Amino acid sequence: MEISSLTILLLIGYGLFVAFLIFKGSGKTQNINDYALGNLRFSPAFVGLSLAASTTSAATFIINPGLIGKYGISGFISYGLVLPAAAIISLIILSKKFRKFGAKVSAISLAQWIGKRYKSENFNLFFAFLSLLLITFIVLICVGITQVLSAALNTDPVWVLAGVVIVVFSYMMIGGANAMVYTNTLQAFSMLIVAVILISSGFEYFGGGIDGFLGRLEDINPILAKPLNPESYLFRDYFEIIFCQIMVGIAVICQPHILTKSLLLKSDKEVNKYLVAGTIVQTIFFLVIVVGLYARITFPDMTYQGEAIAPDSLVSTYVISQFPKYIVLLLIFGLISAGMSTLEGLIQALSTTITADLIGGIKAKTPGKKNFSDRQSIRINKAVIIVLAILSFFFSYRQLIDPDLSVAIFAQNGVYAYFSAAFVPVIFGMFFRNVPKVAPVTAAITAVVVHFTIYYLELTPYMDAPVKNPAIPSAIAILSSVITGGLFFIIYRKKEHDNRLVSKMERVSA
Repeated sequence: MEISSLTILLLIGYGLFVAFLIFKGSGKTQNINDYALGNLRFSPAFVGLSLAASTTSAATFIINPGLIGKYGISGFISYGLVLPAAAIISLIILSKKFRKFGAKVSAISLAQWIGKRYKSENFNLFFAFLSLLLITFIVLICVGITQVLSAALNTDPVWVLAGVVIVVFSYMMIGGANAMVYTNTLQAFSMLIVAVILISSGFEYFGGGIDGFLGRLEDINPILAKPLNPESYLFRDYFEIIFCQIMVGIAVICQPHILTKSLLLKSDKEVNKYLVAGTIVQTIFFLVIVVGLYARITFPDMTYQGEAIAPDSLVSTYVISQFPKYIVLLLIFGLISAGMSTLEGLIQALSTTITADLIGGIKAKTPGKKNFSDRQSIRINKAVIIVLAILSFFFSYRQLIDPDLSVAIFAQNGVYAYFSAAFVPVIFGMFFRNVPKVAPVTAAITAVVVHFTIYYLELTPYMDAPVKNPAIPSAIAILSSVITGGLFFIIYRKKEHDNRLVSKMERVSA
């Protein structure tokens, strides 16, 4: 059988199995809380696998390796070593603190966690609006899955995109967290198998050791084997590949589909097992981007059968052309799983935030209006998912026909702005008591303004390029946010201390 026919059979089988899991979990979903966090008891190891699958997505397995293949070792250092190390350390430190308060106040979203932590409905609403930026990440995943499936099916990508959006968004209207942990666990196991296959697929290139591998890259272009690539738009110096990626890696955990995974656990005792399972598997997943270097050695001039290979389709071309068809089928399943796992988490987290915090928050501020009933909330959530599907298709179509180097740039610009804003409110909320509300609010606003100002006004020499690296404005925005929030924290804490002291002295003198 041809690869296209086998892929169709694979998709039918996968669809039927997912439908079974969705049916199994959906009957227990009675309200928006059940949809967001589930009401079943899951093994912490399974939740950890779900975390790993959600954190490392189509960006790690499909899109980023294409950029590594185009720009070489500098990209691997940045995306494969520095960012993962910072992200995993940040996840370990933040998860316990986030879960402790989130479980205490029954928060079901990151926006709600922030709003309840600072006792501010307006701040909750602000982050609910800001969460709309995460649509850009949904677009990246839709494009990544489409690139793989269209290559396997030998079909127009637009029709594949339509199918992906319709199917995934439809079953997420029914499922929610109860079903998602099951599907994510299945996806994580398949991703693990695929990760091992892809990482080992280029071992032959290490015949002469690391030097031999680098020598192969040097034969194509000496710049590919160097730690910096001045010819790239993303990995030009150590500020870009080290400092910015550390800042981004630390803050990237502050996304709703990542931090809120810890709220699926039923007790604090389960957190350690959850983190061990999640971080071990994540580490393996992050290393998959080395396949971009294998693909570049395989296609030294970035062409296949006389046609240029775009970075976003480099991995799918490598898989389709270099493996036996039954291994290709397994790899396709794993690559699809890499996208589906995060896509499901994003749809679930974003639709929950829009339903409970944005629409629900606006309604709560309307005088004389009652809160939505459980049935109304579920219906609204389904309508929100339909709107998200339409928007995702439109933006994904634009990125398929006219990407700005890679869909990764489009996605990073939106996602990086979001977690740059969320970083200080989350950190201050976890590690400080009696935080003056003005500090995290000012910090969050500063981050958004700085990020988009630098990006769109092309401030700093880094932005004066045909393709702008979103990590630059994000790192500066995070730093500005920390400084601004810290200053307001110190100033207003001192004012509160002085006011309490004056009040005490007045009582004594009276």
